[in-house]
This record gives sequence, C-alpha cells and structure tokens, in this order.
Amino acid sequence: MDFLPINIRISDGKVLIVGGGKVATHKAKILARFMKHAVVIAENFSEEIKELSFKLIEKKYDSEDLKGYRLVFICTDDHELNHEIKRQATEQGILASVCDDTSYCDFVSPAIYKKDNLTIAVGTDGKQVKRAIAVRNQIKEKIEDGRIQID
Repeated sequence: MDFLPINIRISDGKVLIVGGGKVATHKAKILARFMKHAVVIAENFSEEIKELSFKLIEKKYDSEDLKGYRLVFICTDDHELNHEIKRQATEQGILASVCDDTSYCDFVSPAIYKKDNLTIAVGTDGKQVKRAIAVRNQIKEKIEDGRIQID
C-alpha cells in the first residue's frame, strides 16, 4: 500500500478525533502544532488532551458525529468500532485514518519536524514508524546544529 505525501490545509477546523486515550492523545498533540480548533469525541479523555485547545465532547460515538468533517482520526481501543467508523466515513466521503490498522487508512501521519513555515515529513507508508522517527530526528539534529542550512 503506497501513500502520496501531500500537505493539506486543516486550519478550517474540520478535523475530528474519535477516542480519548493514549493514541488519540498522540494524534491530538501532533494536530495541535498545526491547528487550534479540532474536535475530540470520547467517553473519557486523557489529562493531556484536556490541556489542548480542542473542543471535547464527552459521549459515546454515534454515526451522526461525522457530519461536516473532512478528516477523521479513528483512535478508539475497540478495533471493530474503528472499522465501523471507517466504513461510515467512507460512505460520507470523509478521509479517515484508523490509527491501529493502516490497511484501513486513507492517509497516515508521517514523522514531522516543523520550524516556522518549514515542515519536513518522513513517512514509511505507516509500516515502520520507529524508522521514520529516527530519520526525522537525524534531520532535526542536523538542522539544529547547523549541518543542514535552512535559511
């Protein structure tokens, strides 16, 4: 499965995260670097998600919750529910990332380094996340110590 690396505008706030645990927290913290107004729906939220500027809706997921969104990160701890949410998102024309199953993803998140308006993304099509992070970290280190000039 190959993914096209693209940049997509998400500043309009039409991004939904379903889930409030560890994986959802990780995705939310990444998104918070790029936007202020996402929505998170879950029955429970981690303390870290509560500290973000996102709108939190404490409730059980319902298919009506997808209406009006362009992207959805599906991060519950229920694999069957994740697949069902993905099916519903596809029916509504919404791009979805099932955070525990790349075979169900329309998009995957790369390892990201961001400085001002420069964004460097390292992706492995969701298959070798630790490898992408290691390469991103090497690039970050070389930029920050001046071995790679970005100005």
